[in-house]
This record gives sequence, structure tokens and C-alpha cells, in this order.
Amino acid sequence: MIEKTEKPESETRAFKGLYDIVARLRAPDGCPWDREQTPLSLRSDLIEETYECVEAIGEQDPEHIKEELGDIFLVTTMLAYMHEQEERFSVADVLETVSQKLVRRHPHVFGSEKVKDSNEVLRNWARIKVEQEGRAPKESILDEVHGGLPPLERAYKLQKKAAKAGFDWFYVKGIYDKLEEELNESREAADALTEQTTEESKKTAQAHLEEELGDVLFVAVNLCRFLKVDPSIALTRANSKFSRRFKFIEQRMKESNREMSKESIELMEDLWNEAKRREKEHAPSKG
Repeated sequence: MIEKTEKPESETRAFKGLYDIVARLRAPDGCPWDREQTPLSLRSDLIEETYECVEAIGEQDPEHIKEELGDIFLVTTMLAYMHEQEERFSVADVLETVSQKLVRRHPHVFGSEKVKDSNEVLRNWARIKVEQEGRAPKESILDEVHGGLPPLERAYKLQKKAAKAGFDWFYVKGIYDKLEEELNESREAADALTEQTTEESKKTAQAHLEEELGDVLFVAVNLCRFLKVDPSIALTRANSKFSRRFKFIEQRMKESNREMSKESIELMEDLWNEAKRREKEHAPSKG
């Protein structure tokens, strides 16, 4: 049995406050927009808020992280309350279910079982899911990676699973060589596409190019994994950097009354490089 501890009054009061607000928003005389939402309509909100939180964590801004975590609490509480309204399960059921699962899957914390490292914790976790929770064992370890994940996330997790089974690169140089190989094959596929003359041949060549570019992305994800970089976080940072520099170009072009078009590409490239220089000049000192 887990020893229960008293919940801090402020946390209990805060969650009760959020629950009451969600209930009020969903009430017959509540907010029309909130009343119209369904679990299906909130799926994109859940994904968006999660990524915004990941971005805030990357910025290491406590105030921003606090705000984004609050948005996730709001969406998840709203989703649970919608099911409570349908009398399928309650918000309390959700919290109790996850609490029971955490206790059950951590016998080394809440029981007498001993573990030597985090790898053994994960092995026990998988065993408990099958032996105690009745989940069917997977035919392949790759089946443990959910098919509904975004492609980038799924590629990363598939590779991690394979690596844990010993199917991995020995040296990072091999991945760089493989990346170069795939880039060359994608160039060849792109060149081949331009040589096609019929709609059917163009369609076939386009599919081949798609396959080759997919290989490039897959190897790039593998490179991130091998070097212990989360590709989603790396790409999020790249997106932010691109947006920041592009907005600088927009601003400068607007100030000089210049139109953004292909005819202005040389000027825009100069402004892009200026944005890069400014970022380096204002980068935090590592000394």
C-alpha cells in the first residue's frame, strides 16, 4: 500500500478553481464557443499547446513555461470534463487512473522491488503492462511506437527502439556518410524527374523523389538521435530562427519601401546575412 500524504491546500484549491471555471464555461449559460467544442475539435489545440510548451521549455523562460503548462492543464481538464458531462468517466477517474498506474509501474518506489538502473525500470514497465495490466505483448518492439505519432516523432522513436535492440551505428561518421549517400540519391531522383515527358512517368518519378527525400529526413533524424539531440526540439529551434530572421527582412524591406519578390532576392539575402551577424553580436558570452 502506498502511504498517503496530505495534499497542499493551495494545490487542491487551485485545481478545484480550474475545474469550477471549466464547468462554468461548459454550463448552459456559459461561453458559446466553449460549449460548442468537442473532444474531436480540441485535438489540434492539445497538440498545439504541447508544442508551445516545448518551445517555452527550450527558451528556459519560467514565466512562459508556467503559462503554457497552464494551457495544457486547461485543455486536458476540458477534455476530461466533456466526458464527465457525457457520464462516460469523471475528471476524478482520470486522475485516479493515472495515479494507480504510476504506483503499479513503480514497484521499486512504492514496493519492495529493487532495480539497478533506468534500463531495468523500463524493462519492468513493459513487463508490468503485459503481466499485470493484461496488455497483449507486441510481435515487434517497433509495434510499441504508436502509429498515430507525427512522422518526425515516430521516426525518432522507431530508431530509439531499434538501437536498444543493438541495431545501431558504431560511429557517427557512418551516419554522415549515409546522409551524403541519400542526398546524392535524392539529387539523382530530382534530375530524373525533370527528364520525364509523360504524366505517368512524371508521377512515378515524383513518387521516387518523395521516397528518396524521406530517406534523407530519416537519416537526419538518426543523426540527431545518435548525437543525443531531440530532432523535434532541434527543428523547433530552427523554425524559430528562420521566423526571426525572415521577420527582420520583412521589417527592413518595409522601411525602405521595397517589395518582397524574387526580383529582390539579392537584397533579401544581404538582409538575411545581416540578421545572422546581429544574432552573433548579441549572443550571450560563453566566457
